[in-house]
Amino acid sequence: MRGGQGLAEELESCLAEWSERTGIAVETWALPKTDVPSPVSSAVMTVLHEALSNVERHSRARTVSIAVTAGKKGLRMTVSDDGRGFLAAGPGRGIARMRAAFAEIGGNLSVNSVLGQGTTVSGVVPHHE
Repeated sequence: MRGGQGLAEELESCLAEWSERTGIAVETWALPKTDVPSPVSSAVMTVLHEALSNVERHSRARTVSIAVTAGKKGLRMTVSDDGRGFLAAGPGRGIARMRAAFAEIGGNLSVNSVLGQGTTVSGVVPHHE
């Protein structure tokens, strides 16, 4: 995969396949329109796979919303679901994997969950020359 279009296409393909398999609707708010370096694309896909896996296994969500944007300041990624949420009992292995994927490329990632209202995973990767 190379460039933003490659990432956008990979995201679309992954989301369509996952939605069809799980029966959970996906709303795509934004996909990258510019080139994204390969390490950043890999981290985005790692986080997406883990977030979707968590939604499928734990959340009982009906809808997942995704936004991935890339620009001069870097990349932003948000994955939100309307599931049951969870109480913060310390990060599990999946959350640790997502944070590590973004940390490896100089970014950071947060997970916010409200019991009964869903979970949002947000990540930011600063632009690198």
